[in-house]
Amino acid sequence: MDWNKTKTIFIVVFSILNIFLYSLYFKQRSDAENVTLIGKTSIEEVLKQDNITYDVPQNVKTKSSYISAKITTFSKDELDGLKDQTIILLENDTMIQSAMTADVAVKDSNKRYQFDHFLANYVYGGNEYSLWETYETEQKAVFFQVTGEEPIYFSPNAMLTVYWDDEGNITGYTQKMLKSFSNYNHKELLTPVEAVGSLVTRGYVKPDSKVRDVKLGYSTLVQLQETQVFAPTWNVHVELKDGQVEDHFINAIEGKVIEFQLDPPQETDEEEVEEE
Repeated sequence: MDWNKTKTIFIVVFSILNIFLYSLYFKQRSDAENVTLIGKTSIEEVLKQDNITYDVPQNVKTKSSYISAKITTFSKDELDGLKDQTIILLENDTMIQSAMTADVAVKDSNKRYQFDHFLANYVYGGNEYSLWETYETEQKAVFFQVTGEEPIYFSPNAMLTVYWDDEGNITGYTQKMLKSFSNYNHKELLTPVEAVGSLVTRGYVKPDSKVRDVKLGYSTLVQLQETQVFAPTWNVHVELKDGQVEDHFINAIEGKVIEFQLDPPQETDEEEVEEE
């Protein structure tokens, strides 16, 4: 065996591999720097070229932290005070399924959707949820649990869904909840303008659109059996040329675009909680 020849081949192969890896690293770094450069210095020019107008908040957090929380397990005792409804516990007692036994209107006297009274009087910890969207044709409204002032976007473990019938009376709701929140690893955030610029350069925001608002919340980063970790997330609310609206989400620390997929409900054992 010609050892010198073999050694030379190994040296050449590893040299080519190192060149390839360096070029790959350099490309990824250049792409990241380009996004940052556009977000900081050229966003106005990019938006102008695509005829995109924007109205983003000025006084926003510049730093935030990751948070962790545990999934709430409900007990009969803490739900006994909920009136005018029959409750079933699902998913190992982590989900409330309620059926209303009294008429509670979903709209006020001015025919506007009104949920504050219902949340305060019929939902466990109802003041910890904020309205995300009302789906009129599906006769339901979706609420996200809030930590501090920020909602937790589309986490199935921090969501409340309220349903109503053709007469406009609430028929019931499903609810999951998080508890024991902890903050850690404080980080600098992308600015709202940088978040918008990143979405524009990646093609998520269409030409002739209007960026109506940018709000901070959280999205799932790591999901374990009982504990979840959430990352600060910008919600960019966009109105299209035809009047339709879109919501885009981007990790406010890492700059990754987030696309939510809701998990289908799972069949689990049920345990009925007697109405008080």
